[in-house]
Amino acid sequence: MAFNKVILVGNLVADPELRHTPNGVAVTSIRLAVNRRFKSEENQTDFIDVVCWRQTAEFVAKYFAKGRSILVCGSLQTRTYDDRETGKKRTAYEVVADEVSFVGPKNSSEYTPSAAASQSTAFASAADDFVALPGDDELPF
Repeated sequence: MAFNKVILVGNLVADPELRHTPNGVAVTSIRLAVNRRFKSEENQTDFIDVVCWRQTAEFVAKYFAKGRSILVCGSLQTRTYDDRETGKKRTAYEVVADEVSFVGPKNSSEYTPSAAASQSTAFASAADDFVALPGDDELPF
Protein backbone atom coordinates (compact mmCIF):
# COMPACT_ATOMS: atom_id res chain seq x y z
CA MET A 1 0.00 0.00 0.00
CA ALA A 2 1.31 3.46 -0.91
CA PHE A 3 0.43 6.74 0.75
CA ASN A 4 1.49 10.17 -0.51
CA LYS A 5 0.01 13.08 1.49
CA VAL A 6 1.65 16.43 2.21
CA ILE A 7 0.23 19.08 4.54
CA LEU A 8 1.99 22.46 4.64
CA VAL A 9 1.37 25.80 6.29
CA GLY A 10 3.52 28.64 5.05
CA ASN A 11 3.65 32.09 3.49
CA LEU A 12 3.56 32.88 -0.21
CA VAL A 13 6.92 34.12 -1.51
CA ALA A 14 5.36 35.97 -4.48
CA ASP A 15 1.95 36.85 -5.87
CA PRO A 16 0.37 33.88 -7.67
CA GLU A 17 -0.05 34.21 -11.43
CA LEU A 18 -2.91 32.41 -13.12
CA ARG A 19 -2.01 30.80 -16.44
CA HIS A 20 -3.86 28.45 -18.78
CA THR A 21 -2.65 25.41 -20.68
CA PRO A 22 -3.20 25.27 -24.46
CA ASN A 23 -6.38 23.29 -23.67
CA GLY A 24 -7.66 26.08 -21.40
CA VAL A 25 -6.99 24.41 -18.03
CA ALA A 26 -6.16 26.91 -15.26
CA VAL A 27 -2.83 26.43 -13.46
CA THR A 28 -0.99 28.44 -10.82
CA SER A 29 2.51 27.72 -9.49
CA ILE A 30 3.34 29.15 -6.09
CA ARG A 31 6.28 28.93 -3.73
CA LEU A 32 5.79 28.63 0.02
CA ALA A 33 8.22 29.68 2.73
CA VAL A 34 7.79 27.08 5.48
CA ASN A 35 9.64 27.32 8.78
CA ARG A 36 11.41 24.27 10.14
CA ARG A 37 12.09 24.34 13.87
CA PHE A 38 15.09 22.78 15.57
CA LYS A 39 15.60 21.80 19.20
CA SER A 40 17.85 24.82 19.67
CA GLU A 41 14.78 27.01 19.02
CA GLU A 42 16.30 28.44 15.85
CA ASN A 43 14.24 28.30 12.67
CA GLN A 44 15.28 27.48 9.15
CA THR A 45 13.08 28.17 6.17
CA ASP A 46 12.35 25.73 3.37
CA PHE A 47 11.02 27.02 0.05
CA ILE A 48 8.56 24.54 -1.44
CA ASP A 49 7.05 24.70 -4.92
CA VAL A 50 3.32 24.00 -5.18
CA VAL A 51 1.21 23.54 -8.33
CA CYS A 52 -2.52 24.22 -8.25
CA TRP A 53 -4.90 23.17 -11.04
CA ARG A 54 -8.38 24.17 -12.21
CA GLN A 55 -10.67 25.73 -9.56
CA THR A 56 -7.93 25.56 -6.93
CA ALA A 57 -5.64 27.58 -9.21
CA GLU A 58 -8.35 30.19 -9.78
CA PHE A 59 -9.10 30.40 -6.04
CA VAL A 60 -5.43 30.90 -5.11
CA ALA A 61 -4.87 33.53 -7.81
CA LYS A 62 -7.96 35.46 -6.74
CA TYR A 63 -7.67 35.44 -2.94
CA PHE A 64 -3.99 35.08 -2.06
CA ALA A 65 -1.04 37.42 -2.36
CA LYS A 66 2.64 37.60 -1.45
CA GLY A 67 3.25 37.19 2.30
CA ARG A 68 -0.13 35.62 3.02
CA SER A 69 -0.39 32.46 5.07
CA ILE A 70 -1.88 29.44 3.34
CA LEU A 71 -2.57 25.80 4.20
CA VAL A 72 -1.95 23.33 1.37
CA CYS A 73 -2.93 19.65 1.30
CA GLY A 74 -1.70 17.61 -1.62
CA SER A 75 0.76 15.02 -2.84
CA LEU A 76 4.48 15.13 -3.58
CA GLN A 77 5.56 14.51 -7.15
CA THR A 78 8.86 14.51 -8.97
CA ARG A 79 9.62 15.32 -12.58
CA THR A 80 12.83 15.38 -14.58
CA TYR A 81 13.94 17.95 -17.12
CA ASP A 82 17.05 18.92 -19.05
CA ASP A 83 18.89 21.97 -17.68
CA ARG A 84 19.15 24.44 -20.57
CA GLU A 85 22.50 25.83 -19.39
CA THR A 86 24.35 22.60 -18.61
CA GLY A 87 22.35 20.06 -20.61
CA LYS A 88 22.25 17.79 -17.54
CA LYS A 89 19.14 16.05 -16.31
CA ARG A 90 17.62 17.65 -13.21
CA THR A 91 14.88 16.52 -10.86
CA ALA A 92 12.23 18.88 -9.54
CA TYR A 93 10.14 18.13 -6.46
CA GLU A 94 6.80 19.84 -6.07
CA VAL A 95 3.53 19.47 -4.23
CA VAL A 96 0.38 19.13 -6.32
CA ALA A 97 -2.36 20.82 -4.29
CA ASP A 98 -5.61 18.95 -3.77
CA GLU A 99 -7.02 21.65 -1.51
CA VAL A 100 -5.95 25.00 -0.06
CA SER A 101 -7.30 27.05 2.80
CA PHE A 102 -6.92 30.34 4.60
CA VAL A 103 -4.90 30.34 7.83
CA GLY A 104 -5.41 32.69 10.76
CA PRO A 105 -8.24 34.68 12.24
CA LYS A 106 -11.16 35.50 10.00
CA ASN A 107 -11.15 39.20 10.85
CA SER A 108 -7.43 39.69 10.21
CA SER A 109 -6.57 42.51 7.80
CA GLU A 110 -4.21 40.01 6.18
CA TYR A 111 -7.21 38.32 4.58
CA THR A 112 -8.57 41.11 2.47
CA PRO A 113 -8.51 40.23 -1.24
CA SER A 114 -5.44 41.45 -3.09
CA ALA A 115 -7.56 42.27 -6.11
CA ALA A 116 -9.51 45.48 -6.65
CA ALA A 117 -12.23 46.46 -4.20
CA SER A 118 -14.87 45.46 -6.74
CA GLN A 119 -13.85 41.84 -6.29
CA SER A 120 -14.69 41.98 -2.59
CA THR A 121 -18.25 41.10 -3.53
CA ALA A 122 -17.00 37.56 -4.20
CA PHE A 123 -16.65 37.12 -0.44
CA ALA A 124 -20.19 38.36 0.10
CA SER A 125 -21.65 36.00 -2.50
CA ALA A 126 -19.76 33.08 -0.98
CA ALA A 127 -21.14 34.05 2.41
CA ASP A 128 -24.75 33.91 1.17
CA ASP A 129 -24.82 30.17 1.94
CA PHE A 130 -23.37 30.70 5.42
CA VAL A 131 -25.55 29.65 8.36
CA ALA A 132 -24.54 30.86 11.82
CA LEU A 133 -24.32 28.19 14.50
CA PRO A 134 -26.01 28.72 17.85
CA GLY A 135 -23.93 29.79 20.89
CA ASP A 136 -21.22 27.54 22.35
CA ASP A 137 -23.67 25.97 24.79
CA GLU A 138 -25.85 24.71 21.91
CA LEU A 139 -23.35 23.10 19.53
CA PRO A 140 -25.01 20.53 17.25
CA PHE A 141 -22.31 17.87 17.76
